[in-house]
Amino acid sequence: MIIMSLHPSCVLLLILFSLLFACYGAVTWPSSVIPSQIGVNIHFTSPLHGEMDMLADAGFRFVRMDFHWDDIERTKGVYDFSAYDTLASNLDSKNMKAIFILDYSNPLYDNNLSPHTDVGREAFARWAVAGVSHFKGKGYLWEMYNEPNINFWKPAPNVTEYSLLALTVGKAIKAAFPDEIYIGPTTSQFDWNFMESVFKAGGLQYFDAVSLHPYRQTWPETVIPDYAQLRQLISKYAPPNKKDIPIIASEWGYSTLYSQMNITNQGKVLPRQLLTNVAQGIKAMIWYDWHDDGTNASNIEHHFGTVYYTYYQNRIPCYDPKPAYLSAKTLLTSLTGYQFSHRIDVGSSTEYVYVFSSSRTPQQLAYAAYTSVPGQQITI
Repeated sequence: MIIMSLHPSCVLLLILFSLLFACYGAVTWPSSVIPSQIGVNIHFTSPLHGEMDMLADAGFRFVRMDFHWDDIERTKGVYDFSAYDTLASNLDSKNMKAIFILDYSNPLYDNNLSPHTDVGREAFARWAVAGVSHFKGKGYLWEMYNEPNINFWKPAPNVTEYSLLALTVGKAIKAAFPDEIYIGPTTSQFDWNFMESVFKAGGLQYFDAVSLHPYRQTWPETVIPDYAQLRQLISKYAPPNKKDIPIIASEWGYSTLYSQMNITNQGKVLPRQLLTNVAQGIKAMIWYDWHDDGTNASNIEHHFGTVYYTYYQNRIPCYDPKPAYLSAKTLLTSLTGYQFSHRIDVGSSTEYVYVFSSSRTPQQLAYAAYTSVPGQQITI
């Protein structure tokens, strides 16, 4: 990774804005100025001492967290958001935002299966609207479920049931809070059949953005044609007044146990993934995961984190950083206040030279350059 600043004598650039948020349609989107749109998945509402400092120091400005229905509504019609108030207060202290995932089921309805009856869907929608109402105006994003195309939808994936729920919830949220951001369908990978079925059912009437999880064991740049295909699919089904529906990569990471992956390569692939998403105009992007979820050397799910699993209560930093954390911090610190401008064509599909311009001083440029072929040199 090479990052450098230049002051050219003559530069023709777009006028850049340093606002934290930029208007996009009827809702207010995270700014495209780095790192406003970049974050990580977490699995807590009460951060441990020092945890928020590490998140903020790396440059992360978003967290993505489950907004558990069964934890919030334990008595019908009674909602307890206190755990999420704790998280929101900690986020506020670091000028961070949240993507809250509206999930999963509730033993009070539909036998604790994913909502599939009118009663269950309406109850889910009432709870979702109550949550949006409680946190309205904070710039949070509300994501419709998590990976309903795989085993998170109980008892088995059902695109018709998911679509009915997504439309019910979307209609309720937009009727009450049209300026709040509602996203979905949050598929695991590019599940074209599932996404197209949701779009056909009318999901894009209510989704402000299409969110998904572009997991793969190939290099991040292989996502580029998938994004192009998804944009074509969105265009095919978008309502006439919503032709520019953006994409959000709301969960994507690389376990160190993936093929071709290890601790070092994970640290190299994280900035490549973020740069690819930024250059592709992705509105928000979430790296999975904040910290490792365990220490089992053979469990793939335990090794997605930017930091290791073990927490040190009386130490700064409170987690041992992995190369992924250090590379994220280096990239985001170096490009803070910059906005993507363009990619320079250097004559090779495996060489990536991205140009960024400062939101404060448009004449000041920063370059991020890398090659996807080990040992290859780039000439700019």
